[in-house]
Amino acid sequence: MPSNLNPLGALPFRFRRQRVLIVGCGDVGLRVARQLPSRLKLIALTSSAERVEALRRAHITPLQGNLDAPATLRRLAGLATRVVHLAPPPGDNPNWRSDPRTLALLRALRLRSLPMSLVYGSTSGVYGDCGGERVDETRRLNPHTPRSQRRVHAEAQVRLFGRATGTPVHILRIPGIYAPDREGGTPRARLLKGTPVLRREDDVYTSHIHADDLARACLAALWRGKPQRITHASDDTRLLMGDYFDLAADLYRLPRPPRVARDAASQQLSLMLLSFMSESRQLDNQRLKKELRLALRYPTVTEGLRA
Repeated sequence: MPSNLNPLGALPFRFRRQRVLIVGCGDVGLRVARQLPSRLKLIALTSSAERVEALRRAHITPLQGNLDAPATLRRLAGLATRVVHLAPPPGDNPNWRSDPRTLALLRALRLRSLPMSLVYGSTSGVYGDCGGERVDETRRLNPHTPRSQRRVHAEAQVRLFGRATGTPVHILRIPGIYAPDREGGTPRARLLKGTPVLRREDDVYTSHIHADDLARACLAALWRGKPQRITHASDDTRLLMGDYFDLAADLYRLPRPPRVARDAASQQLSLMLLSFMSESRQLDNQRLKKELRLALRYPTVTEGLRA
């Protein structure tokens, strides 16, 4: 609509620029921001006043709000042209199967003009245990844990939002994230503790993605991803978990971790670690490769902004 016919009048320049909102702007969100061109307006939702200055130093406009307090999210309405949603569901929700944070965000986004695209970072845990089989995005969901149940609910809400509003939404299913400059982003601390891994006959397949590659995948999905689609954000490695830790130990020149039977592991490891060791799957990443190849045909994945 021409500005002279717009009931709001001519929009100021700051609202004519593409505006990217990052919800859950932690390590990966900051990497997404660093890969975006400076001509964009970057906004991050934060519930912590202590993070405001750090976000400003990263050339991101902080917007204080809390996904657990929906009334604080009304300022998000009509604010962003594109949204990257990386915030996890709450871990202490009485209704353990649902993600009220994603529901609150989507309700706020519907109050005024809708974003041009939305990307949601989910988890590969929604598949549950696949017995080591190779898994593509059409695999039936079979979540085994409350954590993955909440992700299934969030995915359903995002897809419903896309269908109901016509907003192009894209879901990334993410495995383990690694990077040397990421807190907990390498297995070194676990190797130093001598935490055991499963013996080969009990071992499980695990998938990974480098944090910088995940940021690139978010941007490719945000601008070039096909609407209402799901993509595995995973690299090419197909390793048993024990082999992964052996490789890391050799690279760090540390002793390889001890191998134990599954019965013994249940007595030595935390419930969180055991939950990861109870699911085995190999993610197919052919769709991600195609999306990234398409994005890399342009100087940046946001080249289409000039159109």
